[in-house]
Amino acid sequence: MTTITYGDLPSDFPAAIREAKARLRKQIGDPAAALAQVEAAISTEVADVIAARERGEEVWPVVDFTDVAAGTVPAATVEAIRRRGVAVVRQTFPRGRATAWDAELVDYLERNAFFEKYRYLDDGIFGGLAAGRPSIFPIYWSRPQMQARQDENMVAVRRFLNSFWQHESQGRVWFDPTRDTAYPDRVRRREPGTTSGGLSPHTDSGSVERWLVPAYQQVFRHVFSPDPGRYDPWDGAHRTEVDEFPSTVMCSTFRTFQGWTALSEMSRTQGVLHTIPIPSAMAYVLLRALQDDVAEDDLCGAANGEALPINERYHSPLLPALSPIPDVAPGDTVWWHADVIHSVAPVTDQQGWGNVMYIPAAPYCEKNAEYGAACGRSFLAGTSPADFAAENYEVDWAGRPSPGDLSEIGRAQLGLT
Repeated sequence: MTTITYGDLPSDFPAAIREAKARLRKQIGDPAAALAQVEAAISTEVADVIAARERGEEVWPVVDFTDVAAGTVPAATVEAIRRRGVAVVRQTFPRGRATAWDAELVDYLERNAFFEKYRYLDDGIFGGLAAGRPSIFPIYWSRPQMQARQDENMVAVRRFLNSFWQHESQGRVWFDPTRDTAYPDRVRRREPGTTSGGLSPHTDSGSVERWLVPAYQQVFRHVFSPDPGRYDPWDGAHRTEVDEFPSTVMCSTFRTFQGWTALSEMSRTQGVLHTIPIPSAMAYVLLRALQDDVAEDDLCGAANGEALPINERYHSPLLPALSPIPDVAPGDTVWWHADVIHSVAPVTDQQGWGNVMYIPAAPYCEKNAEYGAACGRSFLAGTSPADFAAENYEVDWAGRPSPGDLSEIGRAQLGLT
């Protein structure tokens, strides 16, 4: 028997998977009936997404930042975001400011000879997916990134998004939706004329952990029960207690939403982000791996240290709902629930730039604050944050911001107060 305690890396993954599947099947009672119940509900959502596309409607809810700031987001839009688990916030930043950031990023890279020094590093996270990687650069501490993360508009948007989550239950406060922590991430710059294979559908923040780690089993306690219809993807209980297994691609924080800030115009036809805008679809993914047609030591292709793959063989009822973001402009921000299945579409001879800064929503909790403080130390040294490969390009770069460039918000996000 392979016993897993909180956060431990199993010495024998196949044995750990077999044990977990046996225990979860017993807990559920009838995994086939549970999957059928979930699939019936998901099929309704998939059909609704398809029908909306066929009517020419935006599948992604779109909200103006001015409404977020004023607290006047229409009730129908709020409900659409809750149902879809995705949103585009128009003009989170003024267009001119975003295009200026894009130019400043180029200057920061060029004056520090990044393109001459850059060496592509395959960190393995996309090893189980079809196609290739987008053009993501391991840059974390440029002035545009720092300014966007600490900007009051960004804080307001993240506070709005955090509010969709239940943050208090079972006599506990799991996180504070009104406070930010930092999760410094990278930038993407994709040139006009690019041909890219994109990325096939997947989810981040845990692959095999979703079945094997005790805290994740608590997150999905209703999925792994005789009545999976009780599962609420917006319930924050136990999510701040999850630790992924040690690897080069683990995520050390709880993110309510993954997100990015557009620095260029992007058409929905030019190799952009797609999602299956159904946050409860994770229940289907989890239960599908417990069915009799899946090998006892397999979780539908999930592997430690890689993104969780979503594929035609096991997850075909979900895939027709895969839908692109709307066209976006510089200064728009794009958000998707941390469990939402997403992909990047392939593109041939891309028209225009495809430039973004990855900035998620990571609300305050002990786990996030601890990682934010570690990032503060990385900021001071110019090194890569701990969740990413130690490429450390920016240690001696000219123009890298100093603590004096941080606002009170920025210092708090990085534990530097």
